[in-house]
Amino acid sequence: MKLKVCGMKYVENILQVAELQPDYLGFIFYEKSKRNFEGIIPELSNSIKKTGVFVNEYKEIVISLVEEYRLDAIQLHGDESADYIIKLKKQLAENRALFIEENKQIKKKKNQHYISKNEIEIIKVFGIKNEFNFDVLKPYLEVVDFFLFDTKGKERGGNGTKFDWSVLEKYPFEKPFFLSGGIGLEDVDNVLSFLRRQESKHCIGLDVNSKFEIEPGLKNIEELKSFKESVISNKM
Repeated sequence: MKLKVCGMKYVENILQVAELQPDYLGFIFYEKSKRNFEGIIPELSNSIKKTGVFVNEYKEIVISLVEEYRLDAIQLHGDESADYIIKLKKQLAENRALFIEENKQIKKKKNQHYISKNEIEIIKVFGIKNEFNFDVLKPYLEVVDFFLFDTKGKERGGNGTKFDWSVLEKYPFEKPFFLSGGIGLEDVDNVLSFLRRQESKHCIGLDVNSKFEIEPGLKNIEELKSFKESVISNKM
């Protein structure tokens, strides 16, 4: 079971959370968010995937930030269409091919082997309340790596509320997903119960954010550590 900690903002706090070895750290690039990220991402372990969170952003800006911050994953939290993602992936693939070729030439001159840049993972977010039409996911099945199911609310994430997880009993696809939406330390028993049930069959990870905050963007390290030990470590 993977852990994604989203809404990181402050360098010292990023390093503290990174010491807990989450699988993903999320950085929100959305000016309307209280957790909008504009700083410097410190050097992180290669095992942690730096994830850029975007909301209806121009593809060119997404690609620019992927390159600037060397992102490993893109989380699309808006109304992005499957066609948008196809075009985004095409440009990312072209950039990756160029990156590999440039590094191949550099390493060749130095008589060394080159290391290629990893492909960027795509996570598409969908908001759920008490019901959901899973048919809307069909166009995305072949173009994203994961879905992320969050609570539909006033904000584009970070609302601190849960949706009815039983809705996921009707999830009809094989595509793996992250569970998100108001998950906190007080939910350990509920999460463990969910992970034992059939509707969690394709759940590969948990996404946490606002319920572990001292203030927007500043995470409570002790609570995150306790949650990881209680839930994630037991489900690895």
